Amino acid sequence: MTSPSSSTAPGLRPSRVLHVPVRGLHYQVHAWGDASLVAPDRPPLMLLHGWMDVGASFQFLVDALATPRLVLAPDWRGFGGSVAPPGTDSYWFADYLADLDALLDHFAPDQPVDLLGHSMGGNIVMLYAGVRPARIRRLINLEGFGMPRSAPAQAPGRYAKWLDELKAPQSLRDYASLDEVAHRLRQNNPRLTAERASWLAPHWARQTAAGRWEIQGDPAHKRSNPLLYRVDEVLACWARITAPLLWVEGRQTDVSKWWGNSYPRSDFEERLASIASTVSIERVMLEDAGHMLHHDQPEHLSEHIERFLSGP
Repeated sequence: MTSPSSSTAPGLRPSRVLHVPVRGLHYQVHAWGDASLVAPDRPPLMLLHGWMDVGASFQFLVDALATPRLVLAPDWRGFGGSVAPPGTDSYWFADYLADLDALLDHFAPDQPVDLLGHSMGGNIVMLYAGVRPARIRRLINLEGFGMPRSAPAQAPGRYAKWLDELKAPQSLRDYASLDEVAHRLRQNNPRLTAERASWLAPHWARQTAAGRWEIQGDPAHKRSNPLLYRVDEVLACWARITAPLLWVEGRQTDVSKWWGNSYPRSDFEERLASIASTVSIERVMLEDAGHMLHHDQPEHLSEHIERFLSGP
């Protein structure tokens, strides 16, 4: 069951906000278009956001799409309007896969979908497309690079770090006004225009009872994950992908600022090359775009996406 409410703004493609029961949670999903637009060659397009982002973040990309279709963008658990149960102290990648599986059961139980993920969302869609290959018609990964390879010897220290962090409360900075929130968004991404930052601000943050604005992300997301990132397991999932893959990145993205030397670009290239013989991969480099390429160049990105989705 879904309960719709409107979410419109001048000059933007109107959306509905749906609330869907998912594994004991109430997931918030932004929806553009309706089921009448669905066809075998134009299935629902699901857009999955990254860490500390929200589904509404895809508004500018949806505005740029020329072909009318049903587009769905959920807020992951603990982000936006998908509030996690009280007392949640950690988040697990397996939960994201299960939540996505439930969402597809709800919105597209009888046909494959087109699936796009950005950053963390890109990592999730790659895993899911290997675990449930029959559910995906076309797959799009926007800068979901994955993470550095881990080693078993790291496990004791990682568990200890997680246990220590569980004892310390986590918090996120709040802001006096939406203008301050918009300013923060532009600090994070200097390519974001002032107009787009102002539109995103009330979706990215919510007002507290005290009148200040807090990020719509559970601070528990800041805690370390005690489970190691096992590259061999990830690649075993990737090896089962059957959908054609569109990989898109921004020319100005610098992954070294996240991982330093622990995850060189050559490692990622090896991972992608490992499935090149079994998966049809198209690669696109967007000029004048960084990690938030759906904010930096939504028009150019939409052109590549539509061509890919309409291809044979």
